[in-house]
Amino acid sequence: MEEVVLLKGNEAISHAAVRCGVDGYFGYPITPQSEILETLAELKPWETTGMVVLQAESEVAAINMVYGGAGTGKMVMTSSSSPGISLKQEGISYLAGAELPCLIVNVMRGGPGLGTIQPSQADYFQTVKGGGHGDYRLIALAPSSVQEMADFVNLGFELAFKYRNPAIILTDGVIGQMMEKVVLPPQKTRRTEEELIAQCPWASTGRTNGRKPNIITSLELQPEPMEQNNLRFQAKYRLIEETEVRFEEINCDDADYLIIAFGSMARIGQKAMEMAREEGIKVGILRPITLWPFPTKAIADYADKVKGMLSLELNAGQMVEDIRLAVNGKVKVEHFGRLGGIVPDPDEIVIALKEKLI
Repeated sequence: MEEVVLLKGNEAISHAAVRCGVDGYFGYPITPQSEILETLAELKPWETTGMVVLQAESEVAAINMVYGGAGTGKMVMTSSSSPGISLKQEGISYLAGAELPCLIVNVMRGGPGLGTIQPSQADYFQTVKGGGHGDYRLIALAPSSVQEMADFVNLGFELAFKYRNPAIILTDGVIGQMMEKVVLPPQKTRRTEEELIAQCPWASTGRTNGRKPNIITSLELQPEPMEQNNLRFQAKYRLIEETEVRFEEINCDDADYLIIAFGSMARIGQKAMEMAREEGIKVGILRPITLWPFPTKAIADYADKVKGMLSLELNAGQMVEDIRLAVNGKVKVEHFGRLGGIVPDPDEIVIALKEKLI
């Protein structure tokens, strides 16, 4: 029988982490994602599944604890909000360079700087374009419901381990704080040490079995081997782009205009789409579920079918750049967004659609 509960988005992340057999969580409280750590503390999974839950002394400490846990092949994760994710960027780059699977959760708030505790989507560049130093990518999942907050924990780990690459759930304060019914996943058992070694032969587990122990590092002092590492990374990223793109389309078949939005703005955009259709304006919505890999081809395919596209974002215009690159000038692309933590009403979006595209 399915277990249906009423949870905040942040709480759903925590419940899903325990049920997915996560080995360790290392984090630090910051609004609007503090409920993730608080809920894990209330659940006390160390008494039931053996999951480690630790409030680190800082965001920098937390991401380096993730590095250590991931290096042993464990399922480990962290969470924070925008300024905290900024502090984790060096460690995230190290994780990508060492090809270590892990899950990061960013419940975005407004910036730059300390900004506001209100919701935002202004970390798109930071996440999708890399954020830290070097040529690396994060597999980025963008939930638009509390159910997806729960579902993407398991999906994030599956993709992270499949490609030995950090994955991130990029959400915002609206989804993190809102409450909805959610079906929780069934309880999984954590992997045994033998299963871990079989699934992660690259991991540094302390067991050598007469072999040279695995060394986890992102350091390579000679340029030629470092170039080969980077070429291998790029080949892996191309494979991810070919096989892991996810998106949702609603009323796109007959659309004259396309709204492209992710996360909470996709929900508001869907209502705006319905209002526009009531006025006789044929609008569809395309929701990227993976922000990286981005649904470039899917968007490009609509360039010859629609009269215009509106990128709907809680920022000054970031995803709109990738949309314009996708369509390559074949169709008009405009941006509409609010800043400072202000979330627009659907009627504002309909007005913007008319003013900018029609």
